[in-house]
Amino acid sequence: MPVQEKHRFDERALAAYMASHVDGFVPPLAVEQFKGGQSNPTYRLTDGAGRRYVLRRKPPGKLLPSAHAVDREFRVISALNRTNVPTPRAYALCEDESVVGTAFYIMEYCDGRVLWDPLLPEVPKEGRADIYRAKFETLARLHAVDYAALGLSDFGRPGSYVARQISRWGKQYKASETEQIEAMDGLLEWLPANLPTNDETVLVHGDFRLDNMVFHATEPRVLGVIDWEISTLGDPWAELSYLCMLWRTPADWNGLEGHDLGALGLPTEQEMLDYYCQLSKRARPDPALWEFYMAYNLFRVSCIRQGVYARSLDGTASNVRAAESGKLVRPAADLAWKIARGLGASR
Repeated sequence: MPVQEKHRFDERALAAYMASHVDGFVPPLAVEQFKGGQSNPTYRLTDGAGRRYVLRRKPPGKLLPSAHAVDREFRVISALNRTNVPTPRAYALCEDESVVGTAFYIMEYCDGRVLWDPLLPEVPKEGRADIYRAKFETLARLHAVDYAALGLSDFGRPGSYVARQISRWGKQYKASETEQIEAMDGLLEWLPANLPTNDETVLVHGDFRLDNMVFHATEPRVLGVIDWEISTLGDPWAELSYLCMLWRTPADWNGLEGHDLGALGLPTEQEMLDYYCQLSKRARPDPALWEFYMAYNLFRVSCIRQGVYARSLDGTASNVRAAESGKLVRPAADLAWKIARGLGASR
């Protein structure tokens, strides 16, 4: 879409920067904005030779602490460019706010498909399971990366990932809270008191889902994983369960719950859990542990949606549908609390 008025910047200044910092760039520069990107405004750039790039920048306005870390995105993408994890080529990071008004980075534009609907209506039935396998294969590759060898030992703290995530997102939720939700109050108490004892550390994306991947135009192959803003060192089960959460959520949340998966040619949650375990050579988690991770992830989603909704109220959210996030905060929290109660939680 055309660049929103609140996200406009000096395109001539950006073109001058790219001429000095992006190999092969040819002026003039044309700028469009992607409709997605709820956190960091994201733009498609086209140069005079027809080459395309992607720019991601911090949004304007007051920002929550530690949010919108485009420098971290650039660092991890640059490192993963040297691995078998599909990532766009990283070109340049600019922390000089005088160029476009906020820090930004430029990466390769992956010319492929972004699949938004997990039912995959645009994919023939016989090819849908292959798309799912490609998602989980890519995640297994990421979790197998030797992050220390990539110079990412300081990209996060090893161990206690879930505890730190609960604390971080809980604080951000309270900072952007617009109404009291009983289920969230319960989760804020119950989750820290019932932390898992397993403590494996891998490199995690943080928001690994279907629409954060660009697929090949015709093949079930991931060309690039995008949106690395909250990547860090973390827990592989936390990330895997986040990906599997779509089997627990209803169609109006863009989930798979309630659908006839066999008739649609789609795999089950248990099939994909087994597939990941086979690829990663990890034993299946205990069922109660798996359910804890599901409750944790739904809590986390509520916190994220609340932050997006709060930004929509003050006009800094970049996604045109950001205000809709507010309608989903309570249902996600309620579902998480239902799972927690099944594991013995009470208030």
